Amino acid sequence: MITIREKFLTLVDNDCIIKSDAIILLEGDGINRCSEAIRLINSGMAEKIIFSGGITDYTYGSYPFAKIKPILIENGIDESVIINEDKSQNTREQAIEVIQIAKKNNWKKLILVASHYHQYRAYLTFLKVILNSDIVLFNSPARNLNWFTQTGWGVRFNLLDLEFERIEKYTELSHLATFEEAIEYQKWKEQQILMMLN
Repeated sequence: MITIREKFLTLVDNDCIIKSDAIILLEGDGINRCSEAIRLINSGMAEKIIFSGGITDYTYGSYPFAKIKPILIENGIDESVIINEDKSQNTREQAIEVIQIAKKNNWKKLILVASHYHQYRAYLTFLKVILNSDIVLFNSPARNLNWFTQTGWGVRFNLLDLEFERIEKYTELSHLATFEEAIEYQKWKEQQILMMLN
């Protein structure tokens, strides 16, 4: 019998997404998350993109907006649709700041883009902030990223272990939604999608 964590992972890895109000591109993993955000915008999945994160640490893979913005523009994204959230210094702050922007703009549907190894914790962190709201949050982790290649800030396969250690730690601090809450949210989200599509 599979565990509740394994069920959660399966749901996140196979999330269904629909056209949304904005894409959240989380800072980290160098420029490797950009391609997924670009793909989503250029395929019409959202009208806005938020780059979230205010850390500059190249050795950790945290590239500043000044490095990311030109890549987005070079790939056909109009500057007017890009929003820079640069106050946050960690994933929890990213969730708080981004959801404030979403509420201010009355956005109801968001697509979260991180790297696969970080997507699980990022999703649980954002869920903690939006639980009991009417915001629908989708997962679209960056594609085609190597698991066993040295990136300069670690090997993603090894970073996955660290992420689950952090999930355990931050769940105990009540900074993250639980696996059970995430599964219940996915059930609710599926009902919302069905209503939106009918």
